[in-house]
Amino acid sequence: MKKTKRNLTKPKANKHTKKKKVYATFSSWRYLFVSLATATVALLLISRLAYIQVIEPEYLTKEADKRSLRVTKSVAHRGNIEDRNGEELAISVPAYAIWVDPKTVKKAYAFTLEEWAESVAVNPRNGSEKHSKQYFYESKKWPALAEVLDIEVEKLASIIQKPGSRFAYLKRQVNKPIVDYVKQLKLAGISNQLESHRFYPTGEINANILGLTDLDAQGIEGIEKSYNNYLQGQTGKKRVRKDRLGNVIDNIEVLKKKKAAGNLQLSIDQRIQAVAYRQLKRAVKINDATSGSIVVLDVNTGEIYAMANYPSFNPNDRTQYQPYKLRNRAITDTFEPGSTVKPLVVSSALIYGKTDVDEVINTSPGWMHIGGRRVRDGKNYGKIDLAMILKKSSNIGVSKLALRLKPEQLQQTFANFGFGNDTGISLIGESVGRMPIRHRWSDFELATMSFGYGITTTTLQLAKAYAILGSGGIEYPISILKNSNPVAGQQVIPRHIALEVVEMMEGVSQKGGTAPKAKVEGYRIAGKTGTSRKAEAGGYGDDYVSVFAGLAPISKPRFAIVVMINEPQGDRYYAGDVAAPVFSAVMKSALLLSHVRPDDQNERYTWLESY
Repeated sequence: MKKTKRNLTKPKANKHTKKKKVYATFSSWRYLFVSLATATVALLLISRLAYIQVIEPEYLTKEADKRSLRVTKSVAHRGNIEDRNGEELAISVPAYAIWVDPKTVKKAYAFTLEEWAESVAVNPRNGSEKHSKQYFYESKKWPALAEVLDIEVEKLASIIQKPGSRFAYLKRQVNKPIVDYVKQLKLAGISNQLESHRFYPTGEINANILGLTDLDAQGIEGIEKSYNNYLQGQTGKKRVRKDRLGNVIDNIEVLKKKKAAGNLQLSIDQRIQAVAYRQLKRAVKINDATSGSIVVLDVNTGEIYAMANYPSFNPNDRTQYQPYKLRNRAITDTFEPGSTVKPLVVSSALIYGKTDVDEVINTSPGWMHIGGRRVRDGKNYGKIDLAMILKKSSNIGVSKLALRLKPEQLQQTFANFGFGNDTGISLIGESVGRMPIRHRWSDFELATMSFGYGITTTTLQLAKAYAILGSGGIEYPISILKNSNPVAGQQVIPRHIALEVVEMMEGVSQKGGTAPKAKVEGYRIAGKTGTSRKAEAGGYGDDYVSVFAGLAPISKPRFAIVVMINEPQGDRYYAGDVAAPVFSAVMKSALLLSHVRPDDQNERYTWLESY
């Protein structure tokens, strides 16, 4: 059988076989490309990871901290101010500040506030069709915000559109209802923060001594400024980590420890202060005067029970604020004290042995020439003793006593009574007055100084001088703060001389004296009037300062009060008519409110003690 040959040649490839090979080749290259790309990306990621982990390991930490670390404040609210009985005079109450983040507003809204305002003015639906509904909706909110914050829309627009700004105040010191209303508007970028508002319950009565604070709760006048560091405390700061919703998730560290503010208790008795202010205000208005001040001092401690001034203003309404109304005139305004220094001149003559309590001085004929000038009394009083010199306010009598003294002796006595020096009250703005210092004195200069010309003092300084008389010659440090413990004083003039002069001053309020209107029913009072012309360029003008200074009760002095009325108008400008009635009303209230015994009981009590 014949064998056939096998065809060992390759079969001819058809078109389907060729496509398969091409497809397989393309798949291989794609696989290779994907693999290389994946490897490259992985390599880049690993390289980046290695770079971050090895070369700059703190990068991510810093970036995270930028987004989550914040510094928060723990506000220490300003301390309260109280009177000696615990009545609140100045308190801090919660308030809010409305602020805006202009950058957030810009992101949230595609059009400007000027467009909103213009759209509202013309037609709420004016503008492009794209923004018509948003105009209508949002344009209602912004004018509402401006209205509730009491600012103009144009001003609101200028604040919000500050380029690059992230913070700006819209309104400060607003109350909770306004904050709630603003929240309901749901305007992007508008926020609020808690702060405090200073409130003064007694209003204008204490405005001149308390002063006031600014919007940042910093004292800028009066006691608020003098004791700012004590009242302010210290706001605490700490670094915290917050989540994206603003919630604190971790307390990192305390940057500044919070220090609680201190409360201040004044020596002021608000009951007496209110009476003093009311009577002073009434006197200034009745006499058409420009201003006035009054001080009530405890002669045994140096504490100020009242210090009132007029004009004043309500510190809760800053629209009333004017600098001249805020001035504490009792310590800043100086004046020539007039005849109120005559008891001090008598004291000086007694101290240096130039007279005695029983001496009678001839004042006839009611005038005298000194250095070519004339000094005179209201009329010829003839021969009078020291008590009558004070009762009638004799210029001749006191001038003759002063001329027996050396100028330095009289000056030293005035200095011992506190003239020409600060009172120690430690309040900003206190004046020290003026005590002239000369190498040579004329007799006329010495005589006029003996009845209050050529020297200046403040209401508080004069009250301190009379308090020294009332305390038996002891000078106590003057304090606006309540003294918890008794303060030791310093003997500056002999006790018996101080008490003798106080007894001499009783006649001023009796019949025939210069101030019968100063009498206080049930109490013996010692006082002295002073009516002096106001100095002006080239001499003295036609305006007067009316002053009354006094003590009560004489048997056991408790309070010294000085009333100063500046420039009373009309014919009744004498201190006995203008200032003395204020003294009487305030002294009566002070004695009764402080439960001071009438003089007859004091005398009986003193007699029983000595027995």
